[in-house]
Order: sequence, then C-alpha cells, then structure tokens
Amino acid sequence: MILVSLAGVLTFAATALANNIVGSNGRDRLRGTAGPDVINGLGGHDVINGLAGDDILTGDTGPDEINGGALNPSGNWYNFSIAGVWGWTKGPYGRGGAKALVYDESKIDKSTPLPNGMVWNMVYDPDAPAGTVAPISSEEIWQRLEWFLSQILPVAEESGVRLALHPDDPPTDQLRGGARLVNRPDKYERMLDLVPSPASALEFCLGSLAEMPEGDGGGDVYEATERFARAGRIAYVHFRNVRGKVPHYQEVFVDEGDLDMIRVLSILRDVHFDGVIIPDHTPHIECDAPWHAGMAYALGYMRAALRMIEAE
Repeated sequence: MILVSLAGVLTFAATALANNIVGSNGRDRLRGTAGPDVINGLGGHDVINGLAGDDILTGDTGPDEINGGALNPSGNWYNFSIAGVWGWTKGPYGRGGAKALVYDESKIDKSTPLPNGMVWNMVYDPDAPAGTVAPISSEEIWQRLEWFLSQILPVAEESGVRLALHPDDPPTDQLRGGARLVNRPDKYERMLDLVPSPASALEFCLGSLAEMPEGDGGGDVYEATERFARAGRIAYVHFRNVRGKVPHYQEVFVDEGDLDMIRVLSILRDVHFDGVIIPDHTPHIECDAPWHAGMAYALGYMRAALRMIEAE
C-alpha cells in the first residue's frame, strides 16, 4: 500500500527516535527530535550537519568525531554536498502567476566559489579566515562519502534505521567548485555499492531525477523508478514535477511537467511499493497561505491519482 503524507519525513525520523540507542560507552546513536525541526532545523535537512558534519565534507575530521558523539543525525534522510541547493531564481513564472523556481545556468556563474566557513549555503564558522573553499574533485567527494557511510551505516543497522540519500539538486556536474555526487540515476547504484548495507536507501526525488540531463546514465526516470523500487531500495518518494533539464529547468505544478506522474504511480503499484510518497516543494499560489495552498493542490492530486490507479 502506498501512503501519501505531508509529514512522511517525520514518520521516518520518528523511527530513528524510537530506535535511539545509547551504547555501553555512553555515546548517543541516531539521537534526535521528531518534530518540525527534523525538516527545518540544523539536524533535519542534512544529516551531515554541525561542526562534525562540516568537517566530514571539508576533509578535516576522523572517526573520533563520531565515536565522541559529535555527529548527531536527527533523521534518516540526508544530503552529501558542498554547495547544496544554489542558483535558483524565484518569481511569478508558474501557471496563473504562481511563484515558482527556475534554474538557468545562462543567468549565473555556477563556479562562484564558497567562502571559507560555509557549507551547504550555511555559515558554520563566522570567524573563518578570508578566502574561499578549495575545489573538490569527484574522486574526493566520493571518498568522503565512503568514509562517512562506513562509519554511520553500522550504527543505523544496529538501530533499525534506514538512511536515505537525496540526489543532487540542481544535478549539475559541479557547483561552486564542488563536484556533485548523485546527478544521474545510475550513480545511486554506485552509492549503494560503495558500502553495501540494508540500512542504505534512497530518498527518491522525482523532480531532481527529471532535471538530470539525457545520456551518460540519465534521462529515464521510469526505468529508474521500477529498478530501485523493485529492489526495495526506495525509502520514500518526493513527488515533484519539473519542465526542462539542466542547464535550464523550471519547477511546475505536479500535473503539468515533463513527467507522467500517473505512470510513476502505476509503476510503484505494480512492484508493490509500500512506502510513503511526499509532496515536495511546489509553486506558491497567490493567497494568504501560498505554501499551504500549493501543498494542498499537490496532495489532492496525489490522493485522486492513487484512488484512480487502485481502482484499475
């Protein structure tokens, strides 16, 4: 059975909380708070957060950071990126003048370096010396991910928690001097093979996957959906639609983008996916509650679409 949830992330984060274990050495494992901060706070959007997390990304830490409890993931979803989400423009580009996000590489310099003391567009060291973060190669970021997973996945397994990796958004080859990780569907396979574990899973963001350019392992979102869902590797689905691909795309309402969302749901049904689908960021409708209205529209579409395919 496919579940639709606006708070589906909290469902998974609550699993991490329920399985919180304090080992014999007293260190907290997968400690966190299941609430709005799981999504919006320092601990929720990116499992690689705080000083320990930033050091993992910038290459300045070791296993003692985890053994000492400095790394403190509060949920089970994570991003692993230097630049994070960057380069969007928001304006009345959506249907009916709704405010929507557009990514257009002709309007930005995607090589703009990050200042020292910043990762994922967040300042973690306001006293960092002047200068910029050194470029990060693809080989180096994959090495850092391998080390991170080798340290955290055994803890996740012991706690009965699955860690779900979000693909890169925008899925360019590099952004702000940092190579990207999962900017093609096939790179999810590489991540899963890097440190094999039943605790390693996917946060399957349909919008990010649709933004990926054709060729070189990208382009067929439907095949990727069937492959990873059939293998049981999808923890949950971000249900979002876009029009266009890197280097130029726009986020749109769920019923009007390049993806056939009914086809995606049918694939999930046919492979007996029993996880959660969650509406992701949508255009903001002009009213007293723009975000809520956009989410309500997406949720209504999702519920109606599921009722339709379940009746087939």
